[in-house]
Amino acid sequence: MSQQTVSRRSLLAAGGLTAAGAAGVLAIATPAAAQPAEPPAPTPTTALNRLVAGNKRFYKGDARHPHQSMKDLRELANGQHPFAITLGCADSRVAPELLFDQGLGDLFDNRVAGNVVDDLMLGSIEFAIEEFGVPLIVVLGHERCGAITATVDAIEHGGEAPGHIGSIVAALRPIVEPLIGGPGDVVEAGVRANVLAQVQYLLDHSEIVREKVHAGTLGVVGARYDLDNGKVTLLG
Repeated sequence: MSQQTVSRRSLLAAGGLTAAGAAGVLAIATPAAAQPAEPPAPTPTTALNRLVAGNKRFYKGDARHPHQSMKDLRELANGQHPFAITLGCADSRVAPELLFDQGLGDLFDNRVAGNVVDDLMLGSIEFAIEEFGVPLIVVLGHERCGAITATVDAIEHGGEAPGHIGSIVAALRPIVEPLIGGPGDVVEAGVRANVLAQVQYLLDHSEIVREKVHAGTLGVVGARYDLDNGKVTLLG
């Protein structure tokens, strides 16, 4: 994730994350001997720092591919303890475990074209919060998103998307339509607007999410993945 200033609104949505935390500077390594026998439960900040560090390893070509051995598989067979929930696009180039350099049991993935929240997706996210106490949700969009592009094309040129693709376009239309005719790349603007809209949807439509955010035990952040360089940037 590239270092940037995080808006006050995004700080509130993240349950008290600091700008320093968003930049990943709070993840300070300690000697193995100093580690407690039972590691402390992750906070929104420490969870985000872990993703920040993993993405940096990924785009620098230093990925460690952690927690991917048969030993890890066997240890996880009887239970999981993911430290972050991802709501991402189903695009084959945007696999969260890869771009955040994580492994089995680390991320509770939810993926659908256009990274759109509906009742089923919200139920999946709430399940992870309630069942595993996950402290962080990341809504992850990406540049040149095909779902956003299809929505822009439908608005600008008319016609209907075939089959059930129309359901995706219909969900994205209210977010994308106000951007048509605006400055810059409308698809890029739509990607960013959609991420922030889905963050707000989670806060508006889930009492579970709101209560945890208010208590400071859950953070909700939006981010954009760059297909060209592998970097994830926080949005807010």
